[in-house]
Amino acid sequence: MIQVAVGSTNGVKVDAARAAFAAAFPSLSFFFSGYGCASGVSAQPMGDAETRAGSLNRARGAAAAHAAANSGARPAYSIGLEGGCGEEFGSLVCFAWMCVLGPAGEESFSRTATLALPPAVAALVRAGVELGEADDRVFGRVGSKHQDGAVGLLTKGAVTRAGYYEHALVLALAPFVSAEHYNAAAK
Repeated sequence: MIQVAVGSTNGVKVDAARAAFAAAFPSLSFFFSGYGCASGVSAQPMGDAETRAGSLNRARGAAAAHAAANSGARPAYSIGLEGGCGEEFGSLVCFAWMCVLGPAGEESFSRTATLALPPAVAALVRAGVELGEADDRVFGRVGSKHQDGAVGLLTKGAVTRAGYYEHALVLALAPFVSAEHYNAAAK
């Protein structure tokens, strides 16, 4: 089995990684391990640069944690998923960055679509509250970020949090799925 380290123990993120790899590599078998990894960025990253950096840090952390837990054996792939928020055209939006580190240490990134946050949630996030906590307060929930998150709550389940991450992860896997088109040596 091909080893994949995920820089999170959040079941939604690990499930998204499983689904993305199954979609991208349907004939291969993978084993996924989730590791609690620090993002190295703010608890609520703001903007693309900080959020993207968090995904890279989590992917690197997952690779290191996997190696430490497996006698130095590195995973074939390591994944970092990092949710962030940013101002776009007068609205506070949420999104997530995905980072995939490949077998030779290659880095590939992709970003999800954006979702405009409602005013009550946006006000809390702008005041420094992490998005998952803001969702819990506004929607009267506990542990939203380990469930359907803002995207599931606000679309009433039409877009699941795992599905939201899955599509972006499949896009981040494109250089590995279609390596012949990305490998400069192949041109």
